[in-house]
Amino acid sequence: MADTFHTQVIAILPKLRVQALALTRNRAAAEDLVQDAVCNALSARESFVPGTNFGAWMHRILRNRFISDLRKQRNVTDIEDVPASLLSTKSDHEDRLAVKDLAFALARLPEDQREALVLVVLQGMSYQELAELTGCAVGTAKSRVFRARRQLEAWMVGDLPADDKLRQRAVALRDEANRRTSLARAGVSNGSGVALG
Repeated sequence: MADTFHTQVIAILPKLRVQALALTRNRAAAEDLVQDAVCNALSARESFVPGTNFGAWMHRILRNRFISDLRKQRNVTDIEDVPASLLSTKSDHEDRLAVKDLAFALARLPEDQREALVLVVLQGMSYQELAELTGCAVGTAKSRVFRARRQLEAWMVGDLPADDKLRQRAVALRDEANRRTSLARAGVSNGSGVALG
């Protein structure tokens, strides 16, 4: 049983990483969360019933570990703070800007909607599995995914208030990329003899 258990743990690691990244919005924190969840699973492997849904069991362990860690951190840090490095990164390519826009929009979603969207859309989890994992009704799981998709679509097509910081940052990044592209096409240099772009 131990070999099968370890094989299942290794096989599910990529999906756990995606879920952890959706929850933490930080690559290093996501890796730490996955490690902690795997350690918890290994120490609790005797409680896993063979033949039941291993993936759902692991996702629940990871989610519970995240919630537990979040409760401990709440008194110390505000997890809603966006790292300055994320906001200061510039991109010259429109597709990278779109990904950045999407990342900002995903970060703004309520945690339950973001998690539901990632698990269903990116990992292919069924609504039934999502409902079991999060302890909600199937209708609630569907509603969370629907609302998340709708909100992301609205944000990505620009349906945001004019004073919204997400829109302001996205517009600034897009303008900077367009400016650099225009300068590069025109062959304008940056003063050092090197063309911008």
